[in-house]
Amino acid sequence: MKRLSFQFLPATLVGLSLTTGIVMVIGHPATAIAQNTCYMVTSSGQRVSLGTLCGEEPASKTPKDGIYRVKIKRRLASTPVIDVIFNGKPFEMILDTGASSTLITRDMANALRLKPIGYRKVIIADGSVVQFPVSSIGSVSTGGLTTKNLEVTIADKADVGLLGHDFFGRYDVKIKRNSIEFHPQSN
Repeated sequence: MKRLSFQFLPATLVGLSLTTGIVMVIGHPATAIAQNTCYMVTSSGQRVSLGTLCGEEPASKTPKDGIYRVKIKRRLASTPVIDVIFNGKPFEMILDTGASSTLITRDMANALRLKPIGYRKVIIADGSVVQFPVSSIGSVSTGGLTTKNLEVTIADKADVGLLGHDFFGRYDVKIKRNSIEFHPQSN
């Protein structure tokens, strides 16, 4: 049995993606937590993880030093490409520090069987405003860092998705030669 808890946190985000030339006008952030969503409950009420059967990354605890680390697979125009798990399925994504929201490809949306729940107005590089479908993904994770119920934009013409601030915005991001580190923000 797969159980998902939904939490919506209304907020407005504005940002510019230098990689794609797309400006995200409206977004809804999700809360980053480390939690397993694929489990069963025994007759005695004990929760048993089924994450490996569902293809999820193992349930993780916050690393001792509080820093989540992700290996860079390759780079596109010097921008890091990493593996990201969406609802238990792995996809390559560009870590885009200029994108306020996460954008996935049409192929990704089809593979995840996502249906649009609305539309997002986006200003593209030439200044025109277009609408993209939006959907919600139950779980997005990389390197043990997990976000639940992330609202994503679906772009028909994108070749690779963009992982944006709605995923990592609560962390300071350090891009190294072969890895990315997500450091907890300090006050």
